[in-house]
Amino acid sequence: MKAVEIAKGIYDVGAIDWNIRDFHGYSTHLGTTYNAYLIMDEKITLIDTVKKDFADELLENISQIVDPKKIDYVISNHTEMDHSGGLARVMHRIGEDKPLYCSKLGHKNLSKHFQQKWNYQPVEDGSQLSLGKRTLVFMETRMVHWPDSMFTYAKEDKILFSSDGFGQHYAGLERFDDQMGEEIMPHAKKYFANILLLYSPLILKLVEKVKEIGLEIRMICPDHGIIWRKDPLKIVGAYVEWGQQKPKRKAVVVYDTMWHSTEMMAEAIVDALGQQGVDAKPMHLRKWHRSDIITEVLDSGAIIVGSPTLNNGLFPTVSDFLAYMKGLKPQNKIGAAFGSYGWSGEAVKMITAELEGMKFKVIDPGIKVQYVPDKEATQACHELGKKIAGELPA
Repeated sequence: MKAVEIAKGIYDVGAIDWNIRDFHGYSTHLGTTYNAYLIMDEKITLIDTVKKDFADELLENISQIVDPKKIDYVISNHTEMDHSGGLARVMHRIGEDKPLYCSKLGHKNLSKHFQQKWNYQPVEDGSQLSLGKRTLVFMETRMVHWPDSMFTYAKEDKILFSSDGFGQHYAGLERFDDQMGEEIMPHAKKYFANILLLYSPLILKLVEKVKEIGLEIRMICPDHGIIWRKDPLKIVGAYVEWGQQKPKRKAVVVYDTMWHSTEMMAEAIVDALGQQGVDAKPMHLRKWHRSDIITEVLDSGAIIVGSPTLNNGLFPTVSDFLAYMKGLKPQNKIGAAFGSYGWSGEAVKMITAELEGMKFKVIDPGIKVQYVPDKEATQACHELGKKIAGELPA
């Protein structure tokens, strides 16, 4: 990717990773970007770097604008390796005595990871840095989504460099929201659901803080995906909506199956939900990636989980999904379990316990069917679907 001027004297000098397909268990089937930003001022400043493998590309992009050795300051908004992996290469090239600005926890993390005596400059929440014509303001955003995370705000340009906030895992030649339109929103939703959902309460507080201090935002520059320049408040509004986790009249039926019996039950439940006007979808765990399922979970009012019993326990994919969902702590959900079995049948009880542990409102003890569901069992699945529909918002 070539350097792109995103505002007068400010450039995106990051890299496109076209081929990454997995990001900590998150399916990145369209790749991602590692955005880094160069500000040309009296003090030339680089905000964030890239994944280690792309460090030379970053330096080449910077070289299109200025000799990297002329960079005066480096800012690390977030120490995760997709944004700081190239830092050692950059510091070696520009001079290891150059000031490196980061949060206090960023200082701690970077020191432990790189074990280098760089010229760290830990900053306070609200502190400012003059570049000459521009002033940067640092905003602590702890646990959005790491303890060290912070935003950097260019006051005169009204540009927010938002680290992992407001990003998307999307690789493309488009650099701005107006080049993609609504097509970018599903990627942003998936990103929120799988990375930031756990921190929804903190995100809502952060948005309120921004409102209280009257921060004007003309552009939002995240470290992944496109830049929001046409309507940056659109993604902020979406974060508020997603963070509130208000349930819709929507249900996701998540399941795996061995000999199709649990699948037959899933389809019967979905059919009944649909007849009651619920937006319902069956999602087979070996056909759908768990990160795509969680994207659907985000605004669903009901999560119904099905598993056959295998070796007196849950089917492995179901266990994996429940562990993944538990870590993200979705709120305001109705839950129920179902499944088939041959001779023991513990899976339904185990799923129910997991859903209760996640504080879902479990409205039924669950349905378990031995071997193949007959007419009576299929009717029970229909009744469960109707019962769930009755609990969902109109």
